[in-house]
Order: sequence, then structure tokens, then C-alpha cells
Amino acid sequence: MKYSFPIRVRIIFICVSLFALILIGKLFLVQIVHNGSYSDRADRQYSTPSSNIFERGTIYFKSKDDQLVSAAMQTTGFKIAINPQKIIDKENVYQELSKIVTIDHDDFITKATKENDIYEEVANHLTKEQADAVTLLKIPGLSIYKEKWRFYPGANTAAQSLGFVAYKGDELGGRYGLERQYNGELSRDKDNPYINFFAEVFSNINKTVFSDTKKEGDVVTTIEPSVQNFLEKTLADVKEKEQIDSVGGIIMNPTDGSIYALSSKPDFDLNNFSKIKTTSSFSNPLVEGVLEFGSVVKPLVMAAALDQGVVKADTKYDDKGFVVVEKKTIYNFDKKGRGPGTTMQDVLNQSLNTGMVFVEQHLGKDKLRDYLLSYGIKEKTGIDLPNETSGLVSNLNSPRQLEYANAAFGQGIALTPIEMIRALASLSNGGNLVVPHIVQKIKYNDGTEKDMKYDTKRVKISEATATEITRMLVNVGGTVFKANPYLEHYSVALKTGTAQVANNQTGGYYEDRHTHSFFGYFPAYDPKFIIFLYAINPKGVPYAVQTWADPFLSITKFLINYYEVPPDR
Repeated sequence: MKYSFPIRVRIIFICVSLFALILIGKLFLVQIVHNGSYSDRADRQYSTPSSNIFERGTIYFKSKDDQLVSAAMQTTGFKIAINPQKIIDKENVYQELSKIVTIDHDDFITKATKENDIYEEVANHLTKEQADAVTLLKIPGLSIYKEKWRFYPGANTAAQSLGFVAYKGDELGGRYGLERQYNGELSRDKDNPYINFFAEVFSNINKTVFSDTKKEGDVVTTIEPSVQNFLEKTLADVKEKEQIDSVGGIIMNPTDGSIYALSSKPDFDLNNFSKIKTTSSFSNPLVEGVLEFGSVVKPLVMAAALDQGVVKADTKYDDKGFVVVEKKTIYNFDKKGRGPGTTMQDVLNQSLNTGMVFVEQHLGKDKLRDYLLSYGIKEKTGIDLPNETSGLVSNLNSPRQLEYANAAFGQGIALTPIEMIRALASLSNGGNLVVPHIVQKIKYNDGTEKDMKYDTKRVKISEATATEITRMLVNVGGTVFKANPYLEHYSVALKTGTAQVANNQTGGYYEDRHTHSFFGYFPAYDPKFIIFLYAINPKGVPYAVQTWADPFLSITKFLINYYEVPPDR
């Protein structure tokens, strides 16, 4: 008996402790975890009969000083619902409502006529002021309910990259862009604040133990909002000025693949995507479309030849303005020759097609293929966006010499813009192939964070070759921006590209349609940024330098000033 009393005390203590733990846990769920849900119900003491209040995680942009800026978020407002059985004077109710909110007349009358129905939504996304005004009408059969919906503060900003939330059948979820790519993390299953405490505890344990279950959280991107907005405005201005069919651009850190900005025009308003007539507008051409980019490919091929030692920057050839390959005549862009003293530096400076054929013939088609494929142009980059496609480079397996000659100056092979910038970035960073990405981390609801990791791999060129091709491209930059006072103290490596647009119907090329591209990185020998720009079918300007030189310089100046990049020369 002398041991029974301490045992009973221990049992009572354990029971009290367990009860206290349960009570504390329940209070934590009510006051912390589900505080927002309880607040929603307390706000107007209404519960929507049709569905639970929509919840979803946030997607953030990240400013240069590490401040998070909402790019996709939940916003709160109100909606109007009617009970058709209690609506007596339908026309009068419509007239009263239309003084406060915009409602389609025919749609309202149709819903109000459903005599066997007791709930129809007739207006959404009302402000509190509008909801209060409707409430003051005191019309029988008219009700106001709280609602949440997906809101994109930037409207068109990074539209194709963010994607949106919409129904597919009866399922509401992320469609396109990050909303789709990270739908598992952004979705919220627990929209019922009265969930059983023990069920939630064990559910969380289950999600922690079994790693294949995606945890809920918010997505933090590498997109810098000011940089994104500047790029978008620049692209829109160029598109309008040159009457371009479509235009796009990417700004990336070439050393680790972090993307600060990416955009293509035309785009759409994420808050009004239902007004877009064709779903093709939602696709992201930066990762889903391929183009022949022309002369921006030349540095990749020149670097291969430098790496093999078959040419140097001062290697000379006789430029006659044309060269014949398998009975096919290949011309320089202006059909003019530069003579027997033309160097490889001249080939890049003046973008000479004949010089690149000379390079390809000395390199050999097998080495050309091996080097180009090492830049990753046949494979997906692994960017964290859905529906990525890979380049079309089957011509590199052709037995015909002509296909390799064309590939040497960027025709006959088609890449996505994201593949193109990744390949070009390897010239700037010593020969590393990075993974372009726009997500930096995921902030989980349980308080943990996941920093995203992205691997790099080597291309075939050496660091010494990367330095030499960079020096040559800095020389190109000096010819494009001759004596520009702003760039006197900054080394900028760049190259332009003008390519004919392939005619998919005839198999040839349009004579009057071109793709203009432009890339550059700086400071050239310790790069912080690489910029890639392209335009499809500009009107009235034959060459890429005319389309892109000024916009590129404008973006470069902005980045140097905004990030306070110190001079490097």
C-alpha cells in the first residue's frame, strides 16, 4: 500500500498534463492556425452555402534588399447572392443593384427566374462599401456573403510566368506558370476551421514522416519587382515602336541561374484572364517556343574553335562576301567581302557568315556537334516552369556539310530563349552550365523553409577559352557602342543576331520576316547580369542592332545604377 499513493499521484499528474496539452493545442489551433478562418466567419456572421471560403498560398517577388512583395495573393471582398423564390419584382431589384455594382441584365433575370432554386450568385468581388450599400437596400431574397479570390497586384506583370488559378471541370487549381508548377504547395486542403484536433495533429505527423506528401507553403521567387517592371516597360515600348509581332526578354545572374526578370509581349491581365479568347496566349514562349536566333550562336561556335586551337582572334581568311557549300551559296548579310586580311575578331565584330563557315570547316562537323550539344541546346534547362520544351537540333546529325555550315551562324537549329541564355551564360562564367530558375525558396506553414538547390555542370570549353571569347565579345561591344561615355568604365560583352524566320508551310524561309536577338553580360570578367532580348518580325528595321542597341543600353544603365555596380575599368 505504501507504493500506491505515489503511483496514483503520477497517474493524476499525467492525466492533467495530457488534458492541459490538448487544451493548449486546441487554443493554438483556434487563435493562431485558424485565426483567419474564424475572423472571416465573424466578420459578417455569414457562411456561403455553395462552398467553403477559398484559401491559397502566396507567391512573392523579392526586392534587392530582401523585401517580399506579393505577386499572387488572396484578397477579401463580398459577393451578392439571391434566393429566386423570394425575389418578387425582378426588374426593380436589378435596377437597384445596378446603381451600386455592374451586373449583366439578362444574366440576372435568368438567375432570378429559377423558381426551384434558392441560391444564385449574381455579383462578385465587391468592396466593403458596395456590400454595405447593398445591405442597406434591405431587399428580401438578397444576401451578402464574404468571399476570397486570387488577386495579382501587378496585373500583367510576369503573367505567363506566374500563371493563374481557374477551374478545370470541377477542380479549382493552378493553371500555367508557377501556380501550376507549385500547385501542391500553394493549395490549401484545410479550409474547415472546425477540423478535429487529433485528426490534424496526426495529419501533420503523417506529412512530416512521409516526405512524398507535399507540405503547404508560400513560394518566394528570385524575380526583382523593379527590374521586372523596367524590363516589361522596355519590351512594351520596343514592341509598339517597331510594330513587332512578339517580343521577349530575360535578365539573369549568369553565375547561378537566378532570374531577376523575364517577360514576353503580348501578355494578358491575370485578374481578367477570362476575357482572353485563345488559350495560346497563356503559354510562355520563353520556355515553350523555339526560334532560330542567328548570329548570337556565333560566339558559341567561335569559342569551340578557340578551345580546339584551330583559330585565334587574329587568324585571317580571305572574305569574298560569299562561300559555296555543296552548291549552295552563303552570303554575308550585306553580300560584301572584306578581303584577305579579315580576322576572327572581324568575323564577330561585323557578324560575317562566311567567316563562321571558315571556322566550322576548320573545326569539323563532329567537333561542332559535340561542342554545341555540350551547351545544352538539345535538352531542357530544368527551369521551374511547366511545359518546357527542348531545342530542335536534328540538323546536327545530318550527313550534309551544308547543315553544319548553316548551324555555325545560327540557322537551321532552333532553341527556346531560356536555352539560348543558359548556353550564352556559360561563356561568361568560365564554362559552367547553370539551371535557370525563378524560385528561391518555399516557406512552409509549419515554420520550416526549403532553400531550392540547382546543380551546375561543365561545358566543353575551358576557363581560359571563356575568358578569351569574353575579351572578343567586349571588343564587339566597343564597336556597337562606339565611344559611349557611360560605358567607358564598364566592360560589356555582347553580340547581336538577325535570322530569317522559317516558313513552316513551304519549308524555306520568309524573305521579309526576321528574328532580331541581342545578348550581353557585364561586368564582363566578373558578370553580375546577362541580358537576352528577342523580337519576331520587326517592321522597317532590317538589323537587330537597330532594334535592340538602345533598349539594351537602357537596361544596362538601369541595372548598374539600381544595384550600384562598381566600375571594372
